[in-house]
Amino acid sequence: MHSRGDYPKRPFKPLEEEVIVLDVLPYGDPIRGIRSPLIQTIGVSRFLLIELRSLIHQAPSLKPLDLVSLSSSLDGKILAFGRYLTYEDLTATAKSTLPDAIALIVKSQEKRFVNFFNNAQPLSKKAHTLELLKGIGKKTLWTILDERRKKPFESYDDIKKRVDIDPVKLIVERILDELRSPQTIYLFVNPPYGPSPKRSFEERRGWG
Repeated sequence: MHSRGDYPKRPFKPLEEEVIVLDVLPYGDPIRGIRSPLIQTIGVSRFLLIELRSLIHQAPSLKPLDLVSLSSSLDGKILAFGRYLTYEDLTATAKSTLPDAIALIVKSQEKRFVNFFNNAQPLSKKAHTLELLKGIGKKTLWTILDERRKKPFESYDDIKKRVDIDPVKLIVERILDELRSPQTIYLFVNPPYGPSPKRSFEERRGWG
């Protein structure tokens, strides 16, 4: 067991290949007794909130919304994995940057999330996975199902044109909800407090 503010000595690589910077803390975290610079980030695959620690005395020349390759940064001994974060662990700056960071990720992975709209299935006889997105009620749900039955959606613009919804906005809002508070079902985010030992709901359904 590690004392307050300690990090594991054994090298550890988080379950993300790339992260987007949310905030840089150049003076570390005095409350936890950490003096080296810290970087709060979000992973681009599992949306894990990750704290990185600088291995050099000066804070890396990073700013919010920068994309960082963890493989090169960790192997190059520039940054070290610190810990997984919850939403409440984020600084005010990180929280304000989070929606824009998620939007960047969702826009850059159009095929992944269009695939979600094409393949999402019912949860039960009365509920559908798509209804977990705020703004999708029964009427919009049936429109989506009818349209994708005619022809699979090809892009965000295609969804917007045929269903009259903003798919990026709906996905971003859902991811934010999954990060901010406990959910019965996580569509895109690994549950808080670090990676789940099981595959994500998205992976199990074959949307990834």
